[in-house]
Amino acid sequence: MGDTQIYSLKIKSIIHDYEVHFTDDFSASLDVELQEGDFLILDRSILRLYPQELKGVLEQFNNIVIDATEQQKSYEGIIPIIRTLIQDGFRKNHRLVAIGGGITQDITAFISSIIYRGVGWLFFPTTLLAQGDSCIGSKTSINFGEFKNQVGGFYPPNKIIIYPGFIDSLSEKDMKSGMGEMLHYFVVSGEEDFRMYESTFQEAFSNRDALAAIVAKSLNIKKSYIEKDEFDQNIRQVFNYGHSFGHAIESLTKYRVPHGIAVSYGMDIANFLSVKMGLIPENIRTEIRDVAKTFWPGFPLNDIDVPTFIQALSKDKKNVGNQLGLILNKGYGQIFKQLVDADDRFVETMHEYFDKELEK
Repeated sequence: MGDTQIYSLKIKSIIHDYEVHFTDDFSASLDVELQEGDFLILDRSILRLYPQELKGVLEQFNNIVIDATEQQKSYEGIIPIIRTLIQDGFRKNHRLVAIGGGITQDITAFISSIIYRGVGWLFFPTTLLAQGDSCIGSKTSINFGEFKNQVGGFYPPNKIIIYPGFIDSLSEKDMKSGMGEMLHYFVVSGEEDFRMYESTFQEAFSNRDALAAIVAKSLNIKKSYIEKDEFDQNIRQVFNYGHSFGHAIESLTKYRVPHGIAVSYGMDIANFLSVKMGLIPENIRTEIRDVAKTFWPGFPLNDIDVPTFIQALSKDKKNVGNQLGLILNKGYGQIFKQLVDADDRFVETMHEYFDKELEK
């Protein structure tokens, strides 16, 4: 388990550079990292799972325990948090410390970016989705009414500390979701990295060191893109591979299908469409599908209505005019954006996918 300490990376950012460190001792890392004036924002489920590790810290430092829900991650939800910070003496030179998953990250990052025009913050990501993906990249977002992730900006933490042991407390659903999300980085990166993932991902479900290696590689792949395109204007958009279709699946299933699993379905749909358009041979689609479909049991797509699905796709941020801005596949390491007409041929392809392909 000590091997996890070898992983660390530094990420260049226009806002401020930041570091990621792996640790094999959560309590020791808290003792080392926390300093006077720090204010913790903590997911209630983590407090429930790790009461002994957090007891001393919570007695010593100001803290706010939150329920990590989409309602909390909203303008209305963050008002009481900001009020508490101001009332309890939080200052410009103090830092926020987030301990939780993506929702806790979004809440803390957004507040950090706006309170006193910006304060420092640290992040201890506790989910596989956050550890292997969202913890780097600088994005902050909160919900506005029923509209998800519509308000935000870019504001990275000053340091991220990854404790792989948190993964031991995750459900199989959350494990599959995190693994499904990370898969898209390895396809985007190229065949060598895809083969690494393909040969080790099943072991990673039970071997913490194998998982840490995949997480570290996933972050390194993402780092190479965000350092060139931090604000998501250009090449970083390839990381939306699987996401346009995945977001539509999440929405239409009312989030019954978790994000990373929906993305793994979305990659298969993008690859199916790429085969139909003559961009890749069938065998590449099959190789990626053979990995992705291991995440699908228990999360069938038998309730997707194709016209409603296409309507959901039409609301994607990458669209231009009446054309869908889809991320498609020309081969490993050759993921790209293409504008596609939502014409009769496209509709027919989507019907074929949902009517026939899911049974294979």
